[in-house]
Amino acid sequence: MIAISFQFLAGRYHATPWGRHVNEGAVEWPPSPWRILRALIATWKRTLPGLPREQVEPILRAMAEPPEFELPPAATGHTRHYMPWFKSGLDDRTLVFDTFVAVGRDERLRVSWPGASLGGTQREVLAGVLRNLNTLGRSESWCQAELLPAESRPSGSGPGSRSAGGPSADRRVCVPLNGDGPPAGFEIIRLLCPDPDKAFAGDHVATAATTRRSRGGRTARTCTSLYDPAWNICMETLQLLKDRWSDPPGSCWVQYARPRDCFKIEPAARPRARSPARPCIQIARYALDSTVLPLVTETLPVAEAARRALMGIYGRITEQNGVRGRSAILSGKNPDGVPLTGHRHAYYLPTDEDGDGRLDHLTVFARDGFGPDECRALDRLRQLKTGRPAEERHPLSLLLLGLGTREDYCPGPLRASRTWVSATPYIATRHAKTRGRNRINLSSASARAAFLAADLREQVRTVRPDLSAQADDVRIEPLLDQNDIFFVPPVGCCPPALPCSAAPKHSRRPIQFGRFRRKSGDDGGLRPAGAFRITFPQEVAGPVALGWSSHFGMGLFLAAGQDGR
Repeated sequence: MIAISFQFLAGRYHATPWGRHVNEGAVEWPPSPWRILRALIATWKRTLPGLPREQVEPILRAMAEPPEFELPPAATGHTRHYMPWFKSGLDDRTLVFDTFVAVGRDERLRVSWPGASLGGTQREVLAGVLRNLNTLGRSESWCQAELLPAESRPSGSGPGSRSAGGPSADRRVCVPLNGDGPPAGFEIIRLLCPDPDKAFAGDHVATAATTRRSRGGRTARTCTSLYDPAWNICMETLQLLKDRWSDPPGSCWVQYARPRDCFKIEPAARPRARSPARPCIQIARYALDSTVLPLVTETLPVAEAARRALMGIYGRITEQNGVRGRSAILSGKNPDGVPLTGHRHAYYLPTDEDGDGRLDHLTVFARDGFGPDECRALDRLRQLKTGRPAEERHPLSLLLLGLGTREDYCPGPLRASRTWVSATPYIATRHAKTRGRNRINLSSASARAAFLAADLREQVRTVRPDLSAQADDVRIEPLLDQNDIFFVPPVGCCPPALPCSAAPKHSRRPIQFGRFRRKSGDDGGLRPAGAFRITFPQEVAGPVALGWSSHFGMGLFLAAGQDGR
């Protein structure tokens, strides 16, 4: 038996069937036996011209019978490009389709002639020719051919017979029908094969006549063949088209049974290697831009607008059957609308980081991280509607600066420090008791400061469980001016927290900040509010946002210095 394997090094096989136009998108699969033998002859004459015809011809005649194919997994594809045509001018182009068969670079097409046999010397000659074969089909179809051992057989063939198992024995086998009908799941195709009786004849080979005049006045006419060897199978395609051959002389059409799903690639089940867990996005950082940026006192309205915008974007992204989804991380509520506890949901923290008194950045932070849909919503946030006057003419735009985790991205209010100073008023989480035995005299500045400081210390213990052990060691100092009134210092200023000290320039009082949320029943503006400086025993990473409406920028503390002092 003769068996050859073809490996397509570029992963593509380009060939158009005989009689079909290249733009029809038809591809010859498997390669026709006529094409294979012509490729062997061309390789022999081009690379091994010293091999005598007597050694090569018996090998080719033995391979003139229709072979069997074992097809590798393959798929079809095509490219489209415009080629110069020049029919209507220099800029004239025509669309050309290049259809090909995509084959794995490591896969092999096996062609076998079960009824043929070669001697030892003949096998060496054939192996030498196959080693020099570098293309099959068009020049793009780089291939590597190899002669297989004589005892190897295709998976669909049985010993001593042609395809004893039949085509149905292997879904990848393509064999001649020999007058039979195709089995279930197979289709009939025609392949151009050499006719064993006519392919190596020379009755149709074109010749060239040469006339030569001798000294005696006689003329001699000599006819020589255009091809060497002068076989019908060697005739060039241009000559065949010139002579108007519908089929090449010395060829015949053979019906083959080919699997209908030969271009269907079944995905291989592979054990899925566990990739390292991707870090969960916890931080989204934006720059604010507008003709007139909002004042620091509008921190709460800007934070609420950011929450509304993100919830709207998330709802549109996750909408199904007219029902919009709700993110617990972004909204701070479970599916039943009950507020979440534990402060694991998103903080919306607008900040003034250049000290001009206007908000220029927005940081959205969630300790538990954001999911894929929430990250998509964060990426699409472009504009906020806070209800400010003339906002239609001067919208508040946002530019996403980055997404990251706390470990690798700590901008603005998230950096670490020991000392933290109020950037917005701290609003008490409970109302002061003004009646009864343990009543508090809110008209006293020291009593009011003591009440807020105690509430703030309890918030450190509750909101930041990682600091609960240090809560009693935290130093909390009220920021009071000479009139015993709380003041919020500008960014970058860390004044001494002593009563009767002069408030820094551009400081703001808590009453100047918007403290009412846009929801019914909110009483943030009626609760006691103040400003403080907090000093921790050791460096603490932000955000430090405590108290009422802390998820909307109230009770936000900013680091006083890189060194923590």
